[in-house]
Amino acid sequence: MSKRNIQFNCGIGPAFAVIGGKWKAVILWELHGATRRFGELKRLVPGITEKMLIQQLRELVADQLVSRVDMATVPPHVEYSLTPLGVSLNTALGPLARWGAHYEQQVRPKA
Repeated sequence: MSKRNIQFNCGIGPAFAVIGGKWKAVILWELHGATRRFGELKRLVPGITEKMLIQQLRELVADQLVSRVDMATVPPHVEYSLTPLGVSLNTALGPLARWGAHYEQQVRPKA
């Protein structure tokens, strides 16, 4: 079933449907305020495989959070940036990121 056909009881459901998983929020965060090429994103998101990055970017583009521009250059390259909807989601993720940093400091033991 497509996530677009699911009925949610509140706004958290659709939000988590588009950013769910390990990588999407991190990719969105790395696109904040900057247009990035694929290789840049690969370096900025340590641990993600090329295959997973491609998949996540395709889903973010399909969900209209990220814009993909195929440059007609030699060698060819693609640039990714946030759409206005992606910018608004990143703004909403800001407090969650601050909460996560606070949580990490307060709850997780220091190594």
